[in-house]
Amino acid sequence: MNNVRLADFAGEALGTFLLVFFGCSAVAVTVLFGAHTGLMQVAMIWGLAVTLAIYSTRHLCCAHLNPAVSLAMVAAKRMKPGKLPAYLLGQFIGAFVGAAALYLLFGPSIGQFEAAQGLTRGTAGSIKTAMIFGEFFPNPGAPSWVQVSVYGAFFAEALGTGLLVLLIFSLTEDCNVGRPDDSLTPLFIGASVTLIISVIAPLTQAGLNPARDLAPRLFAYFAGWGNAALPEPSYSFLTVYVLGPLIGALVSGYGFSKIIEPLLRSKAKDDPSNCC
Repeated sequence: MNNVRLADFAGEALGTFLLVFFGCSAVAVTVLFGAHTGLMQVAMIWGLAVTLAIYSTRHLCCAHLNPAVSLAMVAAKRMKPGKLPAYLLGQFIGAFVGAAALYLLFGPSIGQFEAAQGLTRGTAGSIKTAMIFGEFFPNPGAPSWVQVSVYGAFFAEALGTGLLVLLIFSLTEDCNVGRPDDSLTPLFIGASVTLIISVIAPLTQAGLNPARDLAPRLFAYFAGWGNAALPEPSYSFLTVYVLGPLIGALVSGYGFSKIIEPLLRSKAKDDPSNCC
């Protein structure tokens, strides 16, 4: 692996580690200790985690921290396909290590919580703690009357990730006069994540990121949650939390590159005083 690929891998691994560790820890302290009392608090922590992860790593890599974003960048020809292996590997490894670090920190508390609640790890009831790592639909914290089908959850994750990619592309497009200064862009991307989570999380916990969901979920599987971390029917979590974000991101990224970006550049050509 050459120095450029190594920097890409290291940056994506570190950034995704930070995102998963802080974001999932916010879920953990809410489940275990009731530290946060509202969805907005957890959503804001996720947004801050994304912001700080981007600031920490964007000199090493492009700080996608999300396979769906990386694939959208390739589809829109904003990144060469040859970079994908280093990005994807870094994202999944960083997310897995982030989940492991979280478990080392909160493992004893998780065990005590399960004992106090009469939960046997690996049974269906242990979703109450498995949700610290992976996402479930409907959100285990939602009222009992809330029902979300596989199709509804897939659409929620695809739509949420598509909106995130649309905002990322818009906030980083040179010809968009409404974009923030480069030094502030991570703040606005983090705010976008907070906003989307606030809307989607009551339904699906708002994964929006295949690495963020799949790697911690696999860690939970090996840490004793077993099939409770990989729920049926037919492993629908793969459809909802992996395929949904990927499709949403690809449609959004490709659509932006074919519709919105040409309009922006056309306006720049016709009215240079009002664009880049």
